[in-house]
Amino acid sequence: MRPAIVQEQKLQLKMNQSLIQAIQLLQFSGMEIIDYIRELSKENPLIEEVNFDYEISSFKQASPSEASIGEINQAELTMHEQLKSQIYSINVPDCLRKTVLFGIDSLNEDGYLDIDLESWAAQCDKTIDQVEEALRCIQMLDPKGIGARSLQECILLQMPGDDVFLQELLADHLDWVAEENISEISDHFHLSNEAAETLIKQIQSCHPKPGQLLSTKKTEYVIPEAYIYEEEGNWKISFYKWHSPTIEINESYKNLQVDEKQAADFLKEKSNQVNWLKQAIQFRGNTLERVIEKIVEHQRMYFEHGPFMLQPLTLKELASELDMHISTVSRAITNKYVQTKQGIIPLKFFLQPGIKQKDGQQTASYVIKQLIAELIKNENKKKPLSDQAIKDRLQKEFGITAARRTVMKYREQLGIPSSTKRRGK
Repeated sequence: MRPAIVQEQKLQLKMNQSLIQAIQLLQFSGMEIIDYIRELSKENPLIEEVNFDYEISSFKQASPSEASIGEINQAELTMHEQLKSQIYSINVPDCLRKTVLFGIDSLNEDGYLDIDLESWAAQCDKTIDQVEEALRCIQMLDPKGIGARSLQECILLQMPGDDVFLQELLADHLDWVAEENISEISDHFHLSNEAAETLIKQIQSCHPKPGQLLSTKKTEYVIPEAYIYEEEGNWKISFYKWHSPTIEINESYKNLQVDEKQAADFLKEKSNQVNWLKQAIQFRGNTLERVIEKIVEHQRMYFEHGPFMLQPLTLKELASELDMHISTVSRAITNKYVQTKQGIIPLKFFLQPGIKQKDGQQTASYVIKQLIAELIKNENKKKPLSDQAIKDRLQKEFGITAARRTVMKYREQLGIPSSTKRRGK
């Protein structure tokens, strides 16, 4: 066969850098968009201001201009700084002060020691006995449990007294505590049932991650993208201005005539950046509007009658109806909220899998979970409902068919213990 040149036409979808960046910007919330633009403005002289509704302050605090005296210029100390500030209150030998400080710096965010004693001793030029003494000093700090090297040691540091069997219980039979197995504990350690139950409650009251009690987590404000409301029998969507902020351009730079090539190229690059940013904001706004409109269309019964009327809807179904890629829709709903008469709700809440019923219809998993919670809430505490009993009542009272293992899975996801553990509580 003689070689021949063949012309073939192919259709390929290629994403340029601007589209990739626009899709990345899609996952930002309205406030993150504003912060992002402000960061760009530090390096782009063409961006003069970002315009958005300042009513956003109402979502942050009632009186933003009136801060309490305690909040003014209040320094936020890290866990390590808070622990170091306590050193003066305990008797630390001068020769061990630096070693103790090194140990505090070697604690992870949960308050556990993140270094072995041999490494600690080598890096501080101390003996094992000396670092053990330094560790005892750290373990005297508040909250109790700080400086532990394991969960067992963390609990021991928080427990009152020094019962000899406690170490064995925590080291070898921690599952008995987790399962609240009173009979095994009382039989093995020759305790009364009352003493075993008290012991379990004491252990359960211990904090497994004491370092988190000193964390400096800042308050996170939830800012909705839109407000969903009813008007004359129709459900409408009003988008806040920060949903699609506008960029004000510095006209003095925009109209500046520059002869030098390097300066001209710089301004052209920054002008292209602003144009891309405007397009990305418009793409984000249009995409999010389409997604929210489709969600409202599907969840009309929820908005009218409340949570028990939430309809099943998956990310795949939503993407298919919008003719969008599933990853695009996923980015669009990430960390996005809407304000409704039920409160400020994350968009992800409206995407719930469903369980198919005998009539072909589906019931949202969220609805089944709420019904399970209601049944358990109102059960006879002396005779709590088994998973099978809950399954039967869902069928009889609500016409919902669900397998017993599905009931068990949903109950566990709700954090509700089994019927044997609920008895008498």
